[in-house]
Amino acid sequence: MEKKAWGGRFAGTTHSLVETFTASIAVDVRLWRQDITCSVAHAQMLGEVGLISMDEAEQLVAALHDIGADFEQGEIELRPDLEDIHMHIEAALIHRLGDIGRKLHTARSRNDQVATTLRLWTRESIDHINGQIGRLQAAFVAAASREKATLMPGYTHLQRAQPVLAAHSFLAHVERLERDRQRLCDARARVNLLPLGSAALAGTSLPIDRSSVQTKLGFDGLCTNSLDAVSDRDFVVETVFALSLIASHLSGWAEEWILWNTHEFGFIQLPDALCTGSSIMPQKKNPDVLELIRGRTGRVTGDLMSLLMLLKSLPLAYNRDLQEDKPALFDAVDSVLSCLELATLIVDGARLRQDRIAAQLEAGFLDATTLMEALISQQVPMRTAHGIVGALVKAAEEGGLRLEGLPDAVLQATHPALLTIRDQSLGVQKALEAFRSKGSTAPKLVAAELRRWSDLLTQRGVAATPA
Repeated sequence: MEKKAWGGRFAGTTHSLVETFTASIAVDVRLWRQDITCSVAHAQMLGEVGLISMDEAEQLVAALHDIGADFEQGEIELRPDLEDIHMHIEAALIHRLGDIGRKLHTARSRNDQVATTLRLWTRESIDHINGQIGRLQAAFVAAASREKATLMPGYTHLQRAQPVLAAHSFLAHVERLERDRQRLCDARARVNLLPLGSAALAGTSLPIDRSSVQTKLGFDGLCTNSLDAVSDRDFVVETVFALSLIASHLSGWAEEWILWNTHEFGFIQLPDALCTGSSIMPQKKNPDVLELIRGRTGRVTGDLMSLLMLLKSLPLAYNRDLQEDKPALFDAVDSVLSCLELATLIVDGARLRQDRIAAQLEAGFLDATTLMEALISQQVPMRTAHGIVGALVKAAEEGGLRLEGLPDAVLQATHPALLTIRDQSLGVQKALEAFRSKGSTAPKLVAAELRRWSDLLTQRGVAATPA
């Protein structure tokens, strides 16, 4: 089926393949609430400035709410020939109100209309995701509280390095998520500017009141250049960049817990309900959710790359290419939100296997750095102390011993100070107790950080799950 192109400019009809190719309703139908909210504010403003009567404005607002109810009930037929959600709502309005419905588009273009509804949707999504970040932070804080006395090996290069409290490890993820939240809050400030009133690209000669619409829609300010307002989507790119970092942080956490869940590590027990089995091997309990969280990172990063390529060559002002911004944004938001939700469930339900961790805790010379620092406190130069302890580690490995098991004669021959500092430095527990720098895994400092995060999340209205 072909239809006559809009308005009086075209003598012919639009080809059916063009209708199908240009239609975006299957994607942007998600914007119906935001478009109605935007249109209500616009209709009220048109009435306030006298471009339509107050009675007409009231009829438009009432009809828009009715259309919203129809969308809620799934009673609006989606038609490719109407292209997008904005035309669907306008067509429904005209069907109900006739010429009054035709007045709603006064002093606006789909260019500024689309930009406004997308900013509203993005703003709401940021708020939703930040709420879920808070819930995941609370889950990590609750896990840290449960495991506040649990000591475990810390790693660099996936090699055992130094002892850390499990709570310190969990709070590291809370810190990363906090920066993710801050990035989204910072992006939100640039999202929350009103483009409506920019019209197609140059503004309008009609006496509109943009500030009135700004207040009604809860925007912090106005986009101050009409060309820029309708043509850039940097606010979408910035939001998806922040989402890609969230996905990257979740991926790193997922990889770590996938390793911890292996038989070789055996550090953690994942909830059965969040794992899957094998179609052939009856013993398997696979961390598929964690693997998919890790895998979705590539997808979200791909969304970011898609948006950057979309914008890289666009001249001022609006170009139809911008129709392609929504699939990437919607996908990134959906992917990150589902990952955050499932991550929260996993952190809530997982438990460290303290017996397995404790059984392996003294392996790997986790106290070597503490012994080196004790030598430094005896005025031994750092590089000299490093070499001394390295030689002791080699001797212990060859003898199948821990550092604290080396004979006194070996210590005495290596450096006389070793006999004095051995008892206060060696063993994982003593190594832990030796930490003192701010931000370290020292038990008192970790306990203070745990209290700080608990208080902060409570102030934000996100209480940690009870232990």
